[in-house]
Amino acid sequence: MEMDVILVVLMFVSFGVLLFSGFPVAFVLGGVGLLFVLVGEILNRQGIYVSADLNYLSFVVNRMYGYMSGYSLVPVPLFIFMGHMLDRSGTVQQLLRSMQLLLGPMPGGMAIAVMVIGVLLAASTGIVGATVVLLTTLTLPTMLKAGYDPKLAIGTICSAGGLGVLIPPSILLVMMADQMLLSVGALFMGALGPGLLLAGLYLVYIIVVTLISPKLAPPLPLEERMAISGIAKIILLIRTLIPPLALIFLVLGSIFFGIASPTEAAGVGAFGAAVIAAANGRLSFNSLREVSIATTRTTAFVFAIILGATCFTVVLRGLGGDDVIHDLITGLPLGTTGTVILILAVVFVLGFFLDFIEIVFIVLPIVFPIVRTLGVDPLWFTVMVAVCLQTSYLTPPVGFALFYFRSAAPPSIELGTIYRAIIPFVAIQVLCLIFVFLIPGIVTWLPSVMR
Repeated sequence: MEMDVILVVLMFVSFGVLLFSGFPVAFVLGGVGLLFVLVGEILNRQGIYVSADLNYLSFVVNRMYGYMSGYSLVPVPLFIFMGHMLDRSGTVQQLLRSMQLLLGPMPGGMAIAVMVIGVLLAASTGIVGATVVLLTTLTLPTMLKAGYDPKLAIGTICSAGGLGVLIPPSILLVMMADQMLLSVGALFMGALGPGLLLAGLYLVYIIVVTLISPKLAPPLPLEERMAISGIAKIILLIRTLIPPLALIFLVLGSIFFGIASPTEAAGVGAFGAAVIAAANGRLSFNSLREVSIATTRTTAFVFAIILGATCFTVVLRGLGGDDVIHDLITGLPLGTTGTVILILAVVFVLGFFLDFIEIVFIVLPIVFPIVRTLGVDPLWFTVMVAVCLQTSYLTPPVGFALFYFRSAAPPSIELGTIYRAIIPFVAIQVLCLIFVFLIPGIVTWLPSVMR
């Protein structure tokens, strides 16, 4: 037993060291798991008893077969396809232009438009990388040309693009539901309130800051605002809003009202995105091929992490790592509230170094028994973890939204400027988490009403 505890500690140390080696995290997770299985096999042959040996690799195979043969993760590639197809449909460009024209006369109007577009994209695509790159390409040059403060523009784009992590249909929520044995539909409904709350807090911040200091976000130039009449602006906005809103209603509405399962709704969403692309004249064999390749790559990335994380957690459990962590956390004189805060703090810190998918498949299997023992509402807890994971896309050094932004931004935008730009938005994410922690009804109200 003592040797098992030593190996558990060494597993975490090895993972922490190799994390900064530059190797893909999926390979690091799987490699560490495989390494300590081999160590266990060697020690057992030397007469030093260790719980995990080569036989534990069969559990990894069985677990992965369960993922492949089950239905819980089937919506993931379908939602990814929907996101990539909508990204190429041209709808976003049209919607962004109409909102810029309508909100252009007010200070911060373009920033507000970007945030609203981010909400709509999150509820219809959920692909953070594509959203951040698209918003950066389409809006950053315009905002900088209009005299926007670079930090406000950068923070707005990165935070708006990252909303797809929390607002359903999010692939993060699909995977979290699988790990926490929750209904995907219930988790979607539970996360909707916090997602909209976070977007609302972003908007409040933008409005307040631009009212206090209008020079940070000047109105759109007069010649651009006068390009079309006011009535024409409203008509254009309505016309461009209908396709994405219809898609959102088809996907989320069918799940919330019990008409379709998440898998069926994901299929409807993928088909609906293709119809929108066809209506805009953007659906062709080449575009379908590109979307399919992008979907395959993203899905392969997700399942590579699942495989690596599964290997790591299976070996960790074989060594009694979950018991060690369970006893360590529950043994602290923190009580239920303190324990939940501790877990959220750990998730927040891990978000600086790991992607949300890695955190989900490493942390949730370990803390699930703890949450169940404490009698904490698993839906409320899972959504709080999702809100906390929202920060992982904005916090350096491994903030993926920041890297996506950097790849599409002009070279004149320095990395230090990007890091400083996201500080107030990360603070807003923490504030949203505090609201959800203090007011559980933000999560539980909609699922209770829709039952």
